[in-house]
Amino acid sequence: MPRYLSLVRIDEAAAPAEGPSEELMRRMGELIEQMTKAGVLLDTAGLTPTAQGTRVRWEDGKTSVTDGPFTETKEVVGGYALMQCKDMAEAVEWTKRFLKVHEDHWTVTCEVREIAEG
Repeated sequence: MPRYLSLVRIDEAAAPAEGPSEELMRRMGELIEQMTKAGVLLDTAGLTPTAQGTRVRWEDGKTSVTDGPFTETKEVVGGYALMQCKDMAEAVEWTKRFLKVHEDHWTVTCEVREIAEG
């Protein structure tokens, strides 16, 4: 069965400063439990803010290292879910359910991509 990666993209500047509400975290926990019981969720996690990150770039045969925050970036990867689904349609449906646990003031985009095997 194919695996899919859902990259959770957020605008750090627009995200609530206090982070996710207790209610959002409760709903997220319920969804994670449902996905685990369904045998779909292989792994998931949120990521620390870009201020705590480092970018390593390869260009023209040289590496460069830049410490966060990355102010030139509006949308960043804030988390991920690794899922095993029968097809892309199922992976998208689970991703829609993930998005719907967020309150209306959140702006979250998920990019769902199949993992290339072999």
